[in-house]
Amino acid sequence: MPTSESPVGTGEDVSGNGGFMNNDRDLPQLRVCGMTLLDARRQDAVARLLDGARRRVAFINADCVNIAAHDERYARDIESMDLLLPDGSGLALAARMLGKRFSDNLNGTDLFPVLCAEANRQGKSIYFLGGAPGIAERAAEAAILAHPGLRVAGTADGYFEDEAAMIARINGTGADIVLVAMGAPKQEAFIARNAAALKADLCMGVGGLFDFVAGAKPRAPSPIRRMGMEWAWRLMIEPKRLARRYLIGNPVFLARAARMAWRERARTLLYAVLKRMMDFVLASVALLVLSPFFLMAALAIIMESRGGAFFSQMRVGKNGKLFRMIKFRTMYPDAEARLASLRQSSDRDAICFKMTDDPRVTRIGGFLRKTSLDEFPQLWNVVRGEMSLVGPRPALPSEVALYTREERERLAGAPGITCLWQISGRADLKFDKQVDLDIAYLRSSSIWLDIAIIVLTPLAMISRRGAY
Repeated sequence: MPTSESPVGTGEDVSGNGGFMNNDRDLPQLRVCGMTLLDARRQDAVARLLDGARRRVAFINADCVNIAAHDERYARDIESMDLLLPDGSGLALAARMLGKRFSDNLNGTDLFPVLCAEANRQGKSIYFLGGAPGIAERAAEAAILAHPGLRVAGTADGYFEDEAAMIARINGTGADIVLVAMGAPKQEAFIARNAAALKADLCMGVGGLFDFVAGAKPRAPSPIRRMGMEWAWRLMIEPKRLARRYLIGNPVFLARAARMAWRERARTLLYAVLKRMMDFVLASVALLVLSPFFLMAALAIIMESRGGAFFSQMRVGKNGKLFRMIKFRTMYPDAEARLASLRQSSDRDAICFKMTDDPRVTRIGGFLRKTSLDEFPQLWNVVRGEMSLVGPRPALPSEVALYTREERERLAGAPGITCLWQISGRADLKFDKQVDLDIAYLRSSSIWLDIAIIVLTPLAMISRRGAY
């Protein structure tokens, strides 16, 4: 079986469709060249890789994109992986074509020392599999020298013939981590074939990583790496072997990435136009049809308690832009002043305040809240373009100030009157579940999904589940 091909530390971009495990869906991700890739700093990425969950991981670079475009089996193997890591300057360039940016270049060569340090801290053992005879051993020795105390479960080159015996050998060592250095697409095929048989928590294809760690091949100086030109260095070192990959492969990849980026931007623009048209037309019609109800509700509110019929409040919209959201007033005029004394009674387990029997809510306000009719004036916000019919519910600036980096992804789209969690339990859902559903909507939004949510919203209003 051949050994190291491309060092996963120096390639470029992506393909396929990542198969994330359920417990990894909360991770920041970017969709680039048709694939969902992890978007994290190296330390954060390694922390997730070594959190004890069972994962099969692949690095994706420009060469991987080109291979997957013509190799269906490789594309399927990539799709079966639990995590896909962005590797190289080409992938970063493809992301920029979409107006996106990765937090870090998660190539294997730079990730390896961080992985070793954390594995050493946790007492996890590593099995080095692949490379030419002697390379895996030398890579393991170099890793131990750099990280004294690092546990090496074993080493083996990539020229074994009995795969079942090799799997049994690896499992017999009790290795926690298996690094497979056979080059794409062979290493991904090996991991995919043996995903169930390999007992290690983490199995990861690392291309020609061992050659660099062992010192068999020189890595580009850091200034060249920072310029994103490591591929040129490698071409200079191995012109015969890598000429086709870089001189032909790179232009092919760039053309492919540009074509996919154009299609993605075109789809995004079309969706934005259709969504805005649907928002404006439906919201305008709804305002006209519901105007008699608006008048009756306003009179009922004013008759029960002093103050105006409407309540406006600054909320955070798309990309953090502030706007003034309108609702029917459902509370007594001194509600804001009484909030501090009620904070400890919140039914929420996170930063949003919510109380089942809030003493600040009026009788008519309680009815409007339970039926969600208090939200109807926001149709005017929709007409103005500050909100959409469907989207994450707009949050208060004070709440957004406490958001984590992942939770801020909720701000990537226009806030909506209704959303996925509004039809899935509303306030009964914990805040982190609401965030998950909002992010899931933004990542897979479409006109048909918007229509489905709009159609299901009246049923949720009738059920009154989680409305208070």
